[in-house]
Amino acid sequence: MKKLRLQIITLALLWIGLIGTALPASFHDGVAAYERGDLAKALEAWRSAADQGDALAQYNLGGLYANGRGIHKDLTEAAKWYRKAAEQGNPLAQYYLATLYEKGEGVNLDRAEAAKWYRKAAAHDVPQAQEALDRLTR
Repeated sequence: MKKLRLQIITLALLWIGLIGTALPASFHDGVAAYERGDLAKALEAWRSAADQGDALAQYNLGGLYANGRGIHKDLTEAAKWYRKAAEQGNPLAQYYLATLYEKGEGVNLDRAEAAKWYRKAAAHDVPQAQEALDRLTR
């Protein structure tokens, strides 16, 4: 759980620095709520931002659904949100979407699709993605 929280915060800070634009207030509200342990408020804030196309909020929603944090665990819903963020270039969303394809969790098992998303994540220097791609293609 702490690993997921650290990844969410790290990615948020990285993306803020990379895109250099302000994120919707609802995204920031979600981070603050998550840090307070108010998962219902975080879910509400991130869903609002995600519905407006915010890739970080989409990634965070995917993580909440994948881990059953503040909502029932639903890997199909996690894959949906990870895909939205991944298609916008979010490297951790690309990695986690690939893991779902590799395992056939929430999506049909598809090693080629897993490899595609691992490659995209690896191109953004996600070390676990290159390791997974090496393992997958052995």
